[in-house]
Parts: sequence; structure tokens; C-alpha cells
Amino acid sequence: MTMVPNDALVVVADGGNARLFRNRGDERALSLHQVELRELVNMDDDGPAGSMPHESTGAQIDEATFAKQLALALNDGALKQAFAHLVLVADPTTLGRMRPLLHKEVQQRLLLEVPKTLTNSPLPDIEAALRGPTA
Repeated sequence: MTMVPNDALVVVADGGNARLFRNRGDERALSLHQVELRELVNMDDDGPAGSMPHESTGAQIDEATFAKQLALALNDGALKQAFAHLVLVADPTTLGRMRPLLHKEVQQRLLLEVPKTLTNSPLPDIEAALRGPTA
């Protein structure tokens, strides 16, 4: 069983949006409460995360840009002490795009990565993925 401390930030993301939760329970009784919803914004101001092949579609570039925006927001939050513990739940592609962009302060707070697409899943499914043996 995964231990997610009280007030840990749980980010459930895919290439287009992210739901941010706080654990209002404790390590034994997970109770997630959504605190924010993030979507791709100002995509003309930011480029994608990493290098993109010339044959990339617009959707792929948007997804890489969102991964970069989310990683930068987490970096900013960590540097401002906005969270002490972090859990990332995202599809493997988004996780792969975010990892090289995460500041060491984020990496030190990162308790768990769950490579699953759960952004549109109901809250009980997200909580089950964090409790389950695959998490």
C-alpha cells in the first residue's frame, strides 16, 4: 500500500489537462479533494517540452507544451514551498516529457509516479489506483 501523507499534492494529468488534489485524509485513509483544474494556456508563448520531430501533429505539440507548462508550475510550487509531498499520476508519455524538466526540489518531494491515464476517471478510481498494488 502506498503511503500518501496528509496535505500531499496529487496531480492527475494527461496531455491536455490536469486535476490537482490534496489528501485531506492521512497515510492510512486517503481522502482526495480537488483543488484546481489546469488546462493548456498561452500555447503560443511556450514551446513544447523537449525536441519534437518535424512530422509531429499539432495535438502532439500541444501535449508536449502542456507537459512543459505543468512541470514548470510544479517547479514554481516547490520553490515557493507550496507542497511538501507530491504524487504524479499521468500517462507514460506525459510523465516522460515532464521528468527532465522537474527541478531537484520537485524530485525530492516526489513520493510516487503512477503511469496511468486517469484524468477523466471518477475520484474513487483515482484513490483506488493510489491504494492498489500497482501504485
